Amino acid sequence: MKLPLIVGFGGMNAAGRSSGFHSYKRMVSDVLSDADMASTWQDLARRMGLSETDSLNADIIDAIKAGTLVRRIESFDPDNLLYQYKASLQSSDTITFTLRKSKLPNRIPDNWQVEEQGSKVTITVTGELGALLEDRVSFPVTSGGNIPTGFDPAKLYQSRFHPRGLSLTIYGASDALNSLGMDWDTILQHIEPDQVSVYAGSALAQVDENSLSGMLAAPLTGGRVSSKMMALSLAEMPADFINGYVINSIGTTGTNMGACATFLYNLRQGMNDIQQGHSRVAIVGNAEAPVVAEIMEGFRVMGALAEDAQLKALDNSDVVDNRRACRPFAENAGFTMAEAAQFVVLMDDELALELGANVYGSVADVFINADANKKSISAPGVGNYVTVAKAAALAKAILGPEGVKQTYVQAHGTGTPQNRVTESHILNEVAKTFEIDQWPVAAIKSYVGHSMSCAPGDQLIASLGVWQYGWIPGIQTIDQIADDVHQSNLNILTEHFYAGEKGEAMKAVILNAKGFGGNNASGLVLSPQQTFSMLEKKYGELAMAAYAEKHQQVAAQAAANDRAACQGEEVIRYHFGESVMDEQSVTLSQESVQLSQFGHAIPLNFANPYSDYC
Repeated sequence: MKLPLIVGFGGMNAAGRSSGFHSYKRMVSDVLSDADMASTWQDLARRMGLSETDSLNADIIDAIKAGTLVRRIESFDPDNLLYQYKASLQSSDTITFTLRKSKLPNRIPDNWQVEEQGSKVTITVTGELGALLEDRVSFPVTSGGNIPTGFDPAKLYQSRFHPRGLSLTIYGASDALNSLGMDWDTILQHIEPDQVSVYAGSALAQVDENSLSGMLAAPLTGGRVSSKMMALSLAEMPADFINGYVINSIGTTGTNMGACATFLYNLRQGMNDIQQGHSRVAIVGNAEAPVVAEIMEGFRVMGALAEDAQLKALDNSDVVDNRRACRPFAENAGFTMAEAAQFVVLMDDELALELGANVYGSVADVFINADANKKSISAPGVGNYVTVAKAAALAKAILGPEGVKQTYVQAHGTGTPQNRVTESHILNEVAKTFEIDQWPVAAIKSYVGHSMSCAPGDQLIASLGVWQYGWIPGIQTIDQIADDVHQSNLNILTEHFYAGEKGEAMKAVILNAKGFGGNNASGLVLSPQQTFSMLEKKYGELAMAAYAEKHQQVAAQAAANDRAACQGEEVIRYHFGESVMDEQSVTLSQESVQLSQFGHAIPLNFANPYSDYC
């Protein structure tokens, strides 16, 4: 079975750009050296429009800090939110108003009298007049995880009214490909065209004014439904955009949705394709842009979001602390909505060694289990005990009884009262079972908020940073662990935890997600050091030495791409209308399918997989 290696990653969340470990570095900036942080400050300054040069000062860095991580919502004004009330207008006499003739309704109400006056009409109403009265209200939630202030990925390419989630997709997928250190076309030269998988989507679909929200609201708000809105609203559209506009892929595609665990569902799909030899490369990820008032209101009325009044009460203050809105495993009030796009590129071990690819780690497995019968679809259940236990058991099988103790957990850690009790009990019981005394637990939603389907991707990207710079991000938005949290065998990190040079003390991480409706997933990701140890055992020292020589050029190119991005010169891959194929581009035979835009043909020489039955 092939080992799926993580050879590239990219994206964007409230902490910044993912590739080059920049979003991770922003989270632990207070313990990294000035030299380590210089490129990240430069990258954010360019992205946020704060500086056009490499020269930075304390004021710019302060502005970067203020405009990143969880903070006051910026994608809409929470103090001035448009709201319309239904009203029935009445008068003791009549109501008279004028309209353009073109704005007259098709069906004139019986109590209307219409008098034409050129291009306008005067309308006299006897009795009641139904109306919508415009108002401006304050939204009860002002905290969110918007991407860095001033950055708009739609301005980097010909976006043409793309929903924000799809603009984040184009940016995130481009960032991941730039991190590879080799051209995508180079990879295609070594594989068949259909040996690529793309699993990407959005749990909430596309929900802004350019997609589903705008389409549903148009008839009631006087707007117009465009020809793009329906198609661009679909949940699997991030995968479609990557295939059609980013990598020109003819391979397997789709998205496997599981609420907040969706990224791990897609990671499992890509992992399986590579393990079973169906694909040699898989791009896996999610993009979500739900910091929209209407979507947030849906979660708020469920009691899921941390409202300002609740946060003030927790702090005994008259001022809301937006920075500390998400407080995992402490006295808390709810989660904090965020937007993000995160993508990883997986490659089978043989191809990765052949190409000299970067190796940031490997995906051992992803376990998914439902909650069985439950009284409420939104209530937590037993499935997450199963997924975490399976991940820990696999870690023990791969790393040994002592090696499983050299792992840590990226918790779901939403910041809700229910999560702090249920997830801590699950992790604590699994730690007891596998004789782990102080299992380190991180919860990075305290930094970037809850990006829904993308949340496990945020966790994975942060974990890869640990194996570069050594620090596991602590939960710095809390004062102390809540009394009802189970922690006898856990070390819930309230400060950054040093895991040794390049995180060598941690051989693996368990990514945990507890999705709405009983969509539980836990993924075991192995460190690059552990991955290289396994590769050397399989392929031998000579093969690894040959790989290391090829890797030098790849690593140098990846570093050059990162430097260019830090200077505002990154490549956004969006190829609209390029290399388009039609029926004239296909050559069929009983042995293969040849497509004009690909050098390799797709073989059709199938053996009978059911020969035992025939």
